[in-house]
Amino acid sequence: MKKIGIMTTGGDCSGLNTAIQRIMHGASLRGWDVYGILDGTDGLCTNPPAVVKLSDMMLPIENARLAGSFLHNGHSNALNFETAAETGHLDTFNKKLRKSLKTLDLDALILIGGNGSLSLAWANRSIYRDLQLVCIPKTIDLDIPLTERTIGFDTAVQQLTSFCDQLMLTARSHHRWFVVQAMGRDCGQLALHAGIAVGATAILIPEIKFDVNNLIKQIKQSPVDYGVIIVSEGISLRGHSGRPADMISRKLTSAGIPNRTAFPEHTQRAGDTTATDRILATRFADCALTAIENGETYVMTVLENDLVHTVALSDVIENGESVADPKIPELFTSNAYVNSDSPLLALAYDMGIYIGELK
Repeated sequence: MKKIGIMTTGGDCSGLNTAIQRIMHGASLRGWDVYGILDGTDGLCTNPPAVVKLSDMMLPIENARLAGSFLHNGHSNALNFETAAETGHLDTFNKKLRKSLKTLDLDALILIGGNGSLSLAWANRSIYRDLQLVCIPKTIDLDIPLTERTIGFDTAVQQLTSFCDQLMLTARSHHRWFVVQAMGRDCGQLALHAGIAVGATAILIPEIKFDVNNLIKQIKQSPVDYGVIIVSEGISLRGHSGRPADMISRKLTSAGIPNRTAFPEHTQRAGDTTATDRILATRFADCALTAIENGETYVMTVLENDLVHTVALSDVIENGESVADPKIPELFTSNAYVNSDSPLLALAYDMGIYIGELK
């Protein structure tokens, strides 16, 4: 009988509970014991480790659609990779993780995380040397290399689209423009997808240069006097500081364009998990369990050409754009961004959406 653990790390998103429930259920069908590690790596810093044995009665399938993580994702003031690096206690932190994993005596650990968590897992892979490590990608940013989708992204797109749909109604009533700031860090996938879905007048993302004067011209030439401009949180405007949506709003106001800003913020990481995300979480869960059966380790599940399979975690790291972590200088995260040849960029351009200086 195998003994496996599940851990969710980094920011939460919809679809985590679906993945947890499907892993637990699939493992129980195989006769395996499943333990959930509470609060991510924080749960491995306690003595004894903070874990709970999972079962169908504990995680009923009707609750798997809920956002967030049943296992939690960690306390803001707890010891983790970032706080340990900042305070010079990284060696102590790593020793605690190794000791806890040895105490738990797991055969395998399924880590459900974003690009930061996966990059950390690879950089500190010696911690997991005595067990199989299988990773599942989750993030609303869709910034993890080699996979076409991540758990949580589709629900986040739906959440942001629904938010903008409601703003569009009041925008029309008051002949006004709304500048909506989307999450996504320095990746524009969320803003791009939701912007096309809602029929935004403009979409500004970090990957594509934009000209504020051309944005203003686009708005003034619009056949209607209202609409939504979606701004990714990772954009910058030379000579200006503050929140990106506020910076763009001030420019529009100076040009005589009536507007308001709107910040959906963490509602993008909430909401009942969409069917698409539930299916993806189920496929990733099944793939992860199969990987454990096959003796794989240091791998990540991916969606590629509608097929789910595993790739080496080292390939994920090597194929991404390496960026230094601002909180852990010696750590480089592996990132994926909107490619200049993305069909959605061309689609936005063809639909008359201002997407920046694309051509």
